[in-house]
Formats: sequence, C-alpha cells, structure tokens
Amino acid sequence: MTFPQRIALLPDSEALRFLTSGVLDGKEQLPQALISKACRPLDDSPRWETRLLRDFIDEAMRRFGDGPPTAADAWLAPRLHAILRITRREAADAGLWNFLSMGLAPDYVFWRHIGRAKKSDDPQTVNSHRFCGPFHTQAFARLWWAAELFRDGDDYSPVELASRNQDVFNTVLRMEIIHHRPTAQALIQLMEQGTIKGGREVNAAAAAVNAAASTLLFEVLAPDDQLDSDARRAWMDDGETAVISYDRLPDGPDDGAISGQAVNALLPLFEKLFSEAPVRDRSS
Repeated sequence: MTFPQRIALLPDSEALRFLTSGVLDGKEQLPQALISKACRPLDDSPRWETRLLRDFIDEAMRRFGDGPPTAADAWLAPRLHAILRITRREAADAGLWNFLSMGLAPDYVFWRHIGRAKKSDDPQTVNSHRFCGPFHTQAFARLWWAAELFRDGDDYSPVELASRNQDVFNTVLRMEIIHHRPTAQALIQLMEQGTIKGGREVNAAAAAVNAAASTLLFEVLAPDDQLDSDARRAWMDDGETAVISYDRLPDGPDDGAISGQAVNALLPLFEKLFSEAPVRDRSS
C-alpha cells in the first residue's frame, strides 16, 4: 500500500459511505483512490507531512506484535501527540482522524481493534466507530486526546500510566470532569499509589467523582492555571526540528504544569468518594 504524503481532511459524510460491511469484516479493501478524491487538503505547513507519523505507527505494530495490541496504547499515545502538533480546535475536526484511520493507517486500525468473533464461523470485524466515531472511541483521536488531557505540561508520564488501563479510555475519557486538569491528575495519582487498580475500581472511582461533580465545584476547590498559548504555539513551531525517540518519552508543550496544591486538595475527597463507591469483589 502506498501511503499519502500529507494529512488531509476526510469529512464524516464521505468517510461513512466507504465503511461497508465487507470493509469492516476485512474482506474488502478501502478504496484509497476514492478516499483521496473525497479529502480536503490542508495548508502547506510541514506539520502535515505523514512520514514520521507513519514510521511510529509501523513501529508500534512491530514492537507490540507478539503481545496484546492494547499494550501499544501507552507507547503510541504520547508519541502521536508529540508528532501531531495541533491545537484542540484542530483536534476537534473529525475529518483529521477519519483521514488517519482510513487514508493513512487502516492496517493499524484492523491490527489494534479487530474484535473477536462470537462464534467460530462468524467473521472478525472492526466497529465502524474505530474508523469514524466519537473522539473517545476513534482509533487515533482517543490516543491524542488521552495524551492532551492527562499530560502534566510537558510531562507525558501520566499519559503512559493512564493508557495502560483500557477503562480509562472506555469510561473516564468520555467524562466532562476529565477536562479539569487537577481532576485528571488526582485520578492518575490514585492509580499510581495503588488506591485504585483494576478496571472495576477505575470505573467506580470515575463514576463517584463524576457524580460528585454535579454538586461540588472542583474548579473552586482546585483552581487550574490557564494554559500558556504562546508556549503551545512555540512547541508547535518547533515540531519540524524535534527529535522523537522510540525509547524515551518526548517532551510535550511547556504550557504550564498542573498545580500540586490543586491536586492535593482533591486527593482526600476522591479517596473518600472511592472508599464509599460500590465495587464488586473489592479487595480489603
């Protein structure tokens, strides 16, 4: 397969008509020529070049090919974010993610998200939302947004921790509370210190915190500093010369670390909420 050299936008209305049952079952190839014609080009900025991103996608499949594909998420999420230097406004355009999943790397989507057949004679299939769907479900959007919402300024290590638990993607990422950075980091710290462990506990903690957010103003309890837009722009402009390593975490935008005081203000509350939350088979 020949890959496009530059990122473009593939609108939902165009993307959906290519996702036939034959494509999702892996029996038919996506019509790359038609997809290319349906795309809208972006400007001529070097940040839309695809070579480096495609290299890292290939490396993810090579590196994690012998184990569960879910293991690739924690490795690829921060690197995808560091390579694809875009604003949140740009990331909100589904056409970008449709292009990556259908025009640039449909092989990754099949490798990462192929579902198990319910019966031995049923075809393995990929949910269409992995190609064209909500940001918390779409194959590449989910990784980029996880990196954006769980990073601590230029530090991607919280992203690695968050991305190792699939319930963070399946449950936490879709919650509005996660857009409050101290809330996101407080949940990550509960995972890091072992207070919450498996998927059931992550879901229970997130549900309890989300319910509490309807009556408690976390933004008042734990104010978050405004992000430095100039630092974000400088990081975006440096993308052409940045060196992204396979084996060392890249640097994110240095647009403001999260206040430790704000996170610490939430931790006791979140610990209490989790201790009272129902969790099946909770360990003592």
